[in-house]
Amino acid sequence: MALHKVPGLACWFGKGCVRGLASASGRLNQNAKLRVFSGIQPTGVPHLGNYLGAIESWVQLQDEFSCPLYSIVDLHSITIPQDPATLRQSILHMTACLLACGINPDKAIIFQQSQVSEHAELGWILGCLTSVPRLKHLHQWKVKNRDQKNEGYVGLLTYPVLQCADILLYKSTHVPVGEDQVQHLELTQDIAQIFNRKYGEFFPVPQAILGTSKKIKSLRDPTVKMSKSDPQKLATVNITDSPEDIVLKFRKAVTDFTSEVTYDPARRPGVSNMVAIHAAVAGLGVEEVVRQSADLDTARYKLVVAEAVIQKFAPIRRELEKLQADHGHLRNVLTLGTEKAKEMSVPIFQEIRRLVGFR
Repeated sequence: MALHKVPGLACWFGKGCVRGLASASGRLNQNAKLRVFSGIQPTGVPHLGNYLGAIESWVQLQDEFSCPLYSIVDLHSITIPQDPATLRQSILHMTACLLACGINPDKAIIFQQSQVSEHAELGWILGCLTSVPRLKHLHQWKVKNRDQKNEGYVGLLTYPVLQCADILLYKSTHVPVGEDQVQHLELTQDIAQIFNRKYGEFFPVPQAILGTSKKIKSLRDPTVKMSKSDPQKLATVNITDSPEDIVLKFRKAVTDFTSEVTYDPARRPGVSNMVAIHAAVAGLGVEEVVRQSADLDTARYKLVVAEAVIQKFAPIRRELEKLQADHGHLRNVLTLGTEKAKEMSVPIFQEIRRLVGFR
């Protein structure tokens, strides 16, 4: 699988110029229309890792590609139990978060996945081309099924096929992915080729845009990535956290007993996580961050990193507060985005129906 590395980019599927990617892909016709698709679940509040690993790069991509599609993938969210009232509010909240972070609905299409029924319909068609052993081979199924005591639901098994449908429905050519989702994009590539062999060349085989940014780790266990679902409240910095909460979380962050600030992820994962965060929010290289922090011990350095994060999130929090007070605007953004998504997807899906024999 071709992986086009773009600094700072990772995504759901969880800085640098991305023009010219078509020429880098031998699978794409030079006249093919480049199209980016990505999605984010509406569950939980985006955290520092989500922002630096995905959302910040989405903002960049909307200036590099014409109308990238960013979907709030609520169909995926119900692979685990959801309270309906909470889910409805979470969809609006995630919309507000994306807008506050800089996603511009005039440059990108922000829409709610479940409101474009063609996603689920194409998911069924592609599921009929996908074997159960292929899905059971995926790493995330093994992990999540084990977490559910080997009683995982059908939706949990087949959601990677729905991800394939999300991408292929728009004939997407590029997908931002994190390393933990590369397997799922490979599945999308395989299914696109299976469909093409069966029905004729139709789908472009989408290529990965794989980020090269440092993964943001848990503040309480720097050997694992920062996660919305972490039960330790001090482990995750959310974009909605107050300055006081951010300072507390960084003060309590796990480091080690060496006072010097260095970057050595293998031997000093905690301090290295601080350096990676500082470098990412300040837009600096890790070497420069270490050089600037030469006269600080780790206790003082954690407060410096906390302040850098506070400054990064301050305008986002202010904008988020305004947006959350206007649910009408948020619903309008999603409605207009859904209309644009359907305008793009319906003609493609009608041709798929014809190829399959439904019309």
